[in-house]
Order: sequence, then structure tokens, then C-alpha cells
Amino acid sequence: MGVLVTVRVQPGARRTEVVGTLADGSLKVRLTAPPVRGQANKELVRLLAGKFGVPESAVRIVRGQSSRVKIVSVEGMGHTTAAKTEKGV
Repeated sequence: MGVLVTVRVQPGARRTEVVGTLADGSLKVRLTAPPVRGQANKELVRLLAGKFGVPESAVRIVRGQSSRVKIVSVEGMGHTTAAKTEKGV
């Protein structure tokens, strides 16, 4: 079972971190990687995999490859686990 997560990304930041949940329910994430040649996307996958406790292969960007707003699929966890993890950000 998996969930879809909307993520708003800020590439080129000082630190890689999940900032929190925005009013629209999306996660705000800062990444040190620049938005060049997929570097920020790779860093986003690594960050979310670690945060949600799943392997990197379970995290996939479904929509928004070149956008700051992305839809990310996280396999191997249910909605309850995702909600608890997001609140613990």
C-alpha cells in the first residue's frame, strides 16, 4: 500500500530539510542540491525515503519532474503512517 504526497521544493537552500506542512496540506522541503540534471529530484527521493523509513526505490516522483511542486508516490506505507510522520516533521 502506498500514498501520494504533494511536495513544494526549494532547491539551492543552505540545508536539506523538511520544513513542515503548508496550509494546503503539502510538505515544504528545502534541498541543498541545485535544480540541474535531476540533482534536486535525487536528493528529494533520498530525503523522503529516510524520513518515511522506506527504501529509495519505494519513492517515485509521479508528477512535476521539473517543477517546484511535485506529486510523490511512497510505496510500503499507509495513510496513517504518512500522517504521523508528517506531523512529526
